[in-house]
Amino acid sequence: MHAESTTLGEIVIRTGGVIQTGPFGSQLHASDYKLVGTPLVMPINLGDNEIVEKGIARVGDWDARQLRRHALREGDIIFSRRGDVGRRSIVRAGQVGWLCGTGCLAARFGSNRATVNPEYVAHYLGSRPAQVWLQDNAVGGTMPNLNTAILSALPVRLPSRADQDAVVAALEDAQAAIEHIKYLIAKKKEIKQAAMQQLLTGRTRLQGFEGTWEYRRVTEMGDVLAGKALNVSGAGALRPYLRTKNVLDGRIELEDVLWMPMTDVEFERFRIEIGDVLLNEGQSLELVGRCSIYSSEFGTPCAMQNQLLRFRAYPATSPEFAAHLFRYCQRTGAFAAIATKTTSVAHLGSSRLSNLLLRWPADRREQAAIAEVLSDMDTEISVHEIRLDKARALKQGMMQQLLTGRTRLPVKESAE
Repeated sequence: MHAESTTLGEIVIRTGGVIQTGPFGSQLHASDYKLVGTPLVMPINLGDNEIVEKGIARVGDWDARQLRRHALREGDIIFSRRGDVGRRSIVRAGQVGWLCGTGCLAARFGSNRATVNPEYVAHYLGSRPAQVWLQDNAVGGTMPNLNTAILSALPVRLPSRADQDAVVAALEDAQAAIEHIKYLIAKKKEIKQAAMQQLLTGRTRLQGFEGTWEYRRVTEMGDVLAGKALNVSGAGALRPYLRTKNVLDGRIELEDVLWMPMTDVEFERFRIEIGDVLLNEGQSLELVGRCSIYSSEFGTPCAMQNQLLRFRAYPATSPEFAAHLFRYCQRTGAFAAIATKTTSVAHLGSSRLSNLLLRWPADRREQAAIAEVLSDMDTEISVHEIRLDKARALKQGMMQQLLTGRTRLPVKESAE
C-alpha cells in the first residue's frame, strides 16, 4: 500500500484548514463559567479520541460570541497543550459549536477533504509512532508543552482516501464491540447494585429463608484487628506484607507485595488467613473502607500494615456475606459517615468499625446463600471485564497493524 509521508500541518493546509491555540487565560476566567451554556472543551475533557462531557465547563451567550473563532466544527481534532500532550479528541456532529478551551490546541480541517479523512488522522495520532514523536518533541523542563509549530511538524503516514476509509471503518467496528461490552458491564453493575440494596438489607428474602434479621455490632460477628506499622529497621525474617494499595474493590492484588522483616511473634499476630476480610482504614473519603476477602493463595502467609483492618468471622458468620456487606457500606457512604476526617484523608479505625451497628441474618445459611448470589454476579462482571480487556488489546493491535501499513484491508480502487 502506497502511503504519503507528510505532516499534520501540510494535511490541514491541504484541506483549507488551520491549527490554532485555544483562548488565552486573559480572555476567559473561571468566574465566567455557567451551569447552562455552550460547552468549553478543556484538557480534562479529552479522552481517547472522544470528548468527555461529564463535568464540562460552560459559558454564557456573550462569552460564546466573543470566542466564536474558537467554535468547533465536525472533524476538528483537539489536543492538550501542556502536560499529557498525547491526549486528543475528535469533534463529532453533536459537538459542533462547542468551544476550544484554554490549554488546548485545535487542528481544524477545511472543506476540501477529498483526500483526507479526519477520523483516520485522529486515529493515526493515537498510534505509537505519533505518540512517541509528540513526547520527544514537546518543549518545557518540568511540564511538556506543545505549540502550533510543533503540532504542524508532526509526521503523518497518509495512504489513499479509500485506504483511510477502510481503516476507519475497521477501527469503528472494533470500538463498537468495546462500547457494547462496556454497556453490558454497566448494566450488570446496576443489577448487582439493586440486588445488594434488596438482599443485604433484608427487603427481599431468598426462597426458603424466613428467619429473623438482627441488628448486631460488627464485633459481635467477628474479630476486628488493625495491622502493623511498617518498621524498616525491624528484626526477623522477611515476610510478605499487604498494604492499602493491595486491597482493591472486591479483589486482592498480590503482584506488588512488599517484603519486610518481622519476628515470628509479630507475624503471627498480624497474619492474614484465607477468609479474612481486609478493609482500607485510611484513604480518601470515597475509598475509606474499600475491602475484599482474602481468598487467593499467595504461596506463603501474609501480614498486613497498620492502615488495613482485618475482620475475621466467628463460626456463626459467613465471611463472604460480611465482605459483601462491607462493600455495600463503603459504596453507600456508611463507612465515610463514621470515619474521622482530616484535610485529605479519612480514617475508619478499628474501634469505629467494631461498634458499627448493622443488620445481619441470624441464620448463617441465609448469609451464605446471599453471598453466593452476589458472588455469582461478580463473576459474571469479571468475565465481561476480561472480554473488555481483550477487545481493547485487539483494537490496539489493529491500530498498530493498520496505521503503519503492515496490514492492508481490501478496498475498491477508484477508476483513474
